Amino acid sequence: MTHASFSLTLAIPTYNGAQRLPDVLEALLHQTQNDQSNIEPILWDIIIIDNNSTDTTQKVVKKYQQNWSKNHPLQYYFEPNQGLAFARERAIKEAQGTYIAFLDDDNIPAPDWIYSIYQFSQNYPQAGAFSGQIHGEYEIQPPENFQKIATFLAIREHGSEPFRFDPDNLRLPPGAGLVVKKQAWQDAVPKTPQVVGNQGDILARGDDYAPLLYLHKQGWEIWYNPRMHINHKIPAFRLEQDYLLSLARACGLATCQLRMINASPNDKLVIILRTILGNLRRIIKHYIQYQGKLQSDLIPAFEMEFYRASLMSVFHWMKQIRNKQ
Repeated sequence: MTHASFSLTLAIPTYNGAQRLPDVLEALLHQTQNDQSNIEPILWDIIIIDNNSTDTTQKVVKKYQQNWSKNHPLQYYFEPNQGLAFARERAIKEAQGTYIAFLDDDNIPAPDWIYSIYQFSQNYPQAGAFSGQIHGEYEIQPPENFQKIATFLAIREHGSEPFRFDPDNLRLPPGAGLVVKKQAWQDAVPKTPQVVGNQGDILARGDDYAPLLYLHKQGWEIWYNPRMHINHKIPAFRLEQDYLLSLARACGLATCQLRMINASPNDKLVIILRTILGNLRRIIKHYIQYQGKLQSDLIPAFEMEFYRASLMSVFHWMKQIRNKQ
């Protein structure tokens, strides 16, 4: 892969992000490029996808545009269809780069984040998507044993060696900080976003995983790049019990539908039985282990809610199938 084939669009979906966006844009203003004597300047630009905000997000972006470097254009688009899946699909449509890197409006990239993307893309051209390390930056102290559920809040620290993710077992990176080949996404992912398992205002993990499963179905590899670092700002409300239990429920409800994306007709009954029996076993085992703590200890309560919702995901999937008929 030659440098001429590499260009990068940074896509930042945001909803009422007027207070959060400045930190992200400031971090992008201070990106560095290592080994400058060996390569030409990296081509990159930024697009903000305003997902139906009601605050001053547009004004904030316009203020930055006034003094923004012409070398890395900053564009603004308004997407009225509510939902991160719609915002990401709009980003795919508008992006000019051969690669697209998604940043949430609470993701602060390290100074060499863009260079790390470029470097990895040159070394792993077979990767249709890749992601890096995401570190938690917490407004308040997380609850005890929080590391057991941190991945549900897109905290990912998988060590210092690259590896391939395992889509067949739903071991995949989150959408925050994800880098994808634009053409691979356009060829593999359905044009109408499949919003999987949403529960109220909580984003189900299905929105993150579904596109990657479609990429995997088309033969693309999905990789972990340990040199990409992001700090993920976690506000206090995301560590409250009501939010976390709703998140557990939403993510669990997506389980069956995600497993069905790449399933053959002969596999579907097996997936249904395994999902029901496997989660029944986990629920019973968890109840025996934590029966005295499920009301008072947030982490075991979160895990139980996820197991229950994963069990119910079979019936949630069946209901969706009936509704489409």
